[in-house]
Amino acid sequence: MNPFRAHPRPAGELAAAASLGAAQTLAFVNTAWAWPLPLLALAWLAWRVQQASSRRAFALGLAYGTGWLAAGVWWLFISMHRFGGLPAPLAALAVLALALALSAYLGVALAAVARLRSGRPWADAALFASALLAAELARTQWFTGFPWLALGYSQVDSPLAALAPWAGVAGVGLCAALAAALLAQRKPWAMAALLAVPWALGPGEHSTDAGRFTATLLQTNVAQDEKFMLERLPATLQHLAQALTQAQTDLVVTPETAVPLLPEQLESLAPGYWAALAQGFASGTRHALVGVPLGNEREGYTNSVIGLGPGRAAYRYDKNHLVPFGEFIPNGFRWFTEAMNIPLGDFNRGPLGADSFAMGTQRLAPNICYEDLFGEELARRFARGDAQAPTVFVNISNIGWFGQSAAIPQHLHISRMRSLEFQRPMLRATNTGATAVIDHTGRVTAQLQAFTEGQLKAEVQGRHGLTPFATWASRLSLWPWWALSAGVFAWAWAQRRRRSAS
Repeated sequence: MNPFRAHPRPAGELAAAASLGAAQTLAFVNTAWAWPLPLLALAWLAWRVQQASSRRAFALGLAYGTGWLAAGVWWLFISMHRFGGLPAPLAALAVLALALALSAYLGVALAAVARLRSGRPWADAALFASALLAAELARTQWFTGFPWLALGYSQVDSPLAALAPWAGVAGVGLCAALAAALLAQRKPWAMAALLAVPWALGPGEHSTDAGRFTATLLQTNVAQDEKFMLERLPATLQHLAQALTQAQTDLVVTPETAVPLLPEQLESLAPGYWAALAQGFASGTRHALVGVPLGNEREGYTNSVIGLGPGRAAYRYDKNHLVPFGEFIPNGFRWFTEAMNIPLGDFNRGPLGADSFAMGTQRLAPNICYEDLFGEELARRFARGDAQAPTVFVNISNIGWFGQSAAIPQHLHISRMRSLEFQRPMLRATNTGATAVIDHTGRVTAQLQAFTEGQLKAEVQGRHGLTPFATWASRLSLWPWWALSAGVFAWAWAQRRRRSAS
């Protein structure tokens, strides 16, 4: 069967677009072998858009993107239905509505491609890649942003991953889209060269050894529907305190909200709990990072990390990039969050570019849950130069909300991309997985089995030095990519006007 054969019926073509969008999501889980899938699927999409009207191209983009996102983030259904109490039909409809809304960016971008295409292979390939870039930038930054399944994450094990320290995930995705468009334009040798050159040159070594330390990452494996049950909390807290105080490594890290109670609630249930923990780390060389909600009804709440160590006041990091509906309520949607039984669903934001947690010569940069999707925001921590930049990233997460789903490996590969971009190790301490150590080359060096309780102990090498991406993104965010995309579209529009005038 020829995948590039024209579909005789418009409905069949849209069904094919949605199916290919869904199929490519395998590459966001099985990155080692499935990374070519998005290139082949996008090549088909680019080929069809080159023959479509603007209206048809919009429909193709909408169908492809909806299949892509609905198949990739279906696990949101679990959080809304099983743990949030939303009726199954409404939860499924919410996932579909989210996929449709976010896919509109791709539809609009491809409609512009259909309108501005010139028939010249190289120009049209560049226009298609720029359209994908613009759609992904919009999904990353507009309306708080949701860049999960951004194209570049599917390439974390492909030859294009070598571009990450230079161009970030957006640049990797741009080159992937360009490779697909070149294949659609029947230029396979150009596509092969685009893949081969980064692989041959490699990512470059932009960082140096900043010393080593030992770490223990806790995977608590507390069932999400039991996490806030009052009768289980005393045993949960006692077990966590034992794991923290008995760990004999330089650093011990808990998952997100491992202590699931606000300070006044905790003091009422277990008096002196925090004081005892702090005392356990007041001497010696051991340090801890503990996930906990903080605040009160009057001042508001934060999703936070508390850092404990000898001879110092407690360190505090408050999550900056909050999850819509889970951690803050968008205007006009309070009815939706009230239908879901998620405790503490409206948090305050912490500062962007927060200080690191100092541990000897190491500077640990916490980030909570899906904050590590936003590389341009993590880059802000490098704005003050290498002397104050993080030497290690620490992600604490709780993906227990999403059950035994693809969310776990997807998030692991997102963290791997951050390590590639900044050439920094990433320590991941999670409730149900993936609890792992990722080195500065993006390689997973140690990992616990998901959905088991355990402690992952490893030696970690911090890193000094700034990658090109860390240097420019810390100052310019994603504006260079916006400028590139806008420039390509402006050039295509000018060329179209010139052709029309002649």
